[in-house]
Amino acid sequence: MYAIVRSGGRQHKVAVGDIVEVDKISTAKVGDTVELSTLLVVDGDAVTSDPWVLAGIKVQAEIVDHHKGAKIDILRYKNKTGYRRRQGHRQQYTAIKVTGIPTAAK
Repeated sequence: MYAIVRSGGRQHKVAVGDIVEVDKISTAKVGDTVELSTLLVVDGDAVTSDPWVLAGIKVQAEIVDHHKGAKIDILRYKNKTGYRRRQGHRQQYTAIKVTGIPTAAK
């Protein structure tokens, strides 16, 4: 059984026990429980994608860690003009562990 969930504008495929990196959830602390909105639930051969049914299904997850991702170097260069710019970026992430995926009521 797995589900497709939405978090931070991205979609993630999750199953119970998975640890997933999502964009930082700033309101939650380590050990807190969060609910993620569900876009699709697959349970064996049964696929649930009806938005009316999925409105009541929220995937339960626990916050494991807050950390930074790998550094990305951004370099801009224009030939023959002496224009050079260097910038770095490290994205903030939250690691969550999926604890439960409720089944759709039939």
